[in-house]
Amino acid sequence: MSVVDEFLHANDQYASNFKKGDLPLPPGRKVAVLACMDARLDPARILGLEEGDAHVIRNAGGRAADALRSLVISEQLLETNTIVILHHTDCGMLTFTDEVIHEKIKHDLHADADHIAFLPFKDLDQSVRDDITFLRTSTLIPESIEIRGFVYDVKTGKLHSIA
Repeated sequence: MSVVDEFLHANDQYASNFKKGDLPLPPGRKVAVLACMDARLDPARILGLEEGDAHVIRNAGGRAADALRSLVISEQLLETNTIVILHHTDCGMLTFTDEVIHEKIKHDLHADADHIAFLPFKDLDQSVRDDITFLRTSTLIPESIEIRGFVYDVKTGKLHSIA
């Protein structure tokens, strides 16, 4: 059985007992969580979220610049008033530079991705601070929005507050 077939089977199980079809469109806890796409992170479990509680936006590194469009929609159209940034230890974004991935793409794919900023970082805590600063200085995020940043420790399951 392929992994997609496994997903379809799991969905059949999930849908057979589904009772949350009446949840409202805006998230109940008025929060958007921006997290890394790393498979070791489950933002719902880490933060105690249920369906309908929050917008969870994920990308490589949990980078704010990559998620700005979604965060603006979340706040402007769907009533969120808090943003939580969630980076993590042992992140793959610490392992390369834009130059390295640009060269890899040229070599492996024979394509040019030099126009893409992949947003890697060398300092984990600073990456959270940088994303908070990016959002706080953006004219697209109102000053009234609470923005908090954390690093999740993949070894212990603990959150460490950065700002």
